[in-house]
Amino acid sequence: MSGGVDSSVAAFILKNSGYECLGATMSLFSDNSRDAEDARKTAESLGFPFMLFDFKNEFKKYVVEEFVKSYTLGKTPNPCVFCNKNLKFSEMLKKADEMNCKYLATGHYARVEFNEKTGKYVLKKASDRNKDQSYVLYMLTQKVLSRLILPLGGYSKPEIRKIAEENGLVTAHKSDSQDICFVPNGDYAAFIENYLGKQFPQGNFVLRDGTVLGKNKGIIHYTLGQRKGLGVSYTKPLFVCNIDPETNNVTLGDNEDLFTDSLKAENVNIISGEDFTEPVRCKAKIRYKHTESPCTAFVDSDGFLNVKFDEPQRAVTKGQAVVLYDGDTVLGGGEII
Repeated sequence: MSGGVDSSVAAFILKNSGYECLGATMSLFSDNSRDAEDARKTAESLGFPFMLFDFKNEFKKYVVEEFVKSYTLGKTPNPCVFCNKNLKFSEMLKKADEMNCKYLATGHYARVEFNEKTGKYVLKKASDRNKDQSYVLYMLTQKVLSRLILPLGGYSKPEIRKIAEENGLVTAHKSDSQDICFVPNGDYAAFIENYLGKQFPQGNFVLRDGTVLGKNKGIIHYTLGQRKGLGVSYTKPLFVCNIDPETNNVTLGDNEDLFTDSLKAENVNIISGEDFTEPVRCKAKIRYKHTESPCTAFVDSDGFLNVKFDEPQRAVTKGQAVVLYDGDTVLGGGEII
């Protein structure tokens, strides 16, 4: 239970469905005490025990440090993926085992189903496409899916709000969380410099032919495809086309320079657990809000996921996840390199 309306209603639905529930919140950093209190009040009002687990060390190791490391390497990471893989669906399952809990449930908008024909669990998009969170769950395995309940998968957000209001849940009117939980103001660069206790060296803004246009503020201030806030005057609009952690140079170019029709990804997870070495026709998303696009995908002999799009895609960004879909079903994904 995160202390928000989604996980609160998920708990309400489970309780009303006859499950014996135990509420649990992960204490991840120093600023989420109010959320933990809201989760505790919700559990109390629904009549089941509540526990607060201190995962600050694990969060620092698996999420914050990975986030910082990725930015210093010129990548743009998605920390929710790190958190889901290493905390929500790993450490929390260990806690569930300790307390003899058969299932783990969250307030994510996605669906888990069991395919009788294949004998496999499948992860599917939520009914509410505007709230679908299947993209950040691509790393789930058969073992996790067999124990995972996602009560909100068939609901829309307005329906969830209504359930919360009608049943007097304390989180009914609580606003949705925005940005990254440990960087609430959205200033990633300032957070990273403060966390590491140092400023990043300047490099050059360069064109693709090597022409130097001026100094940048350090690579952690930029992401692929960025146009605003560059502070560079030129005869036409320029976009960030490459970030080089070796030289600290940021390459600028035209919008057209941002398009590519292929990518490779590492840390690959195929949800079915089956061989994926033969090319498969599917669709892929290269970021959370991206519209999935038709492609052909396969995992090569070195374990890398190779994706070839039918049409070039804009700003395929290192560190982001590429997630494969067959209709509503999530096939798997990996981290773009």
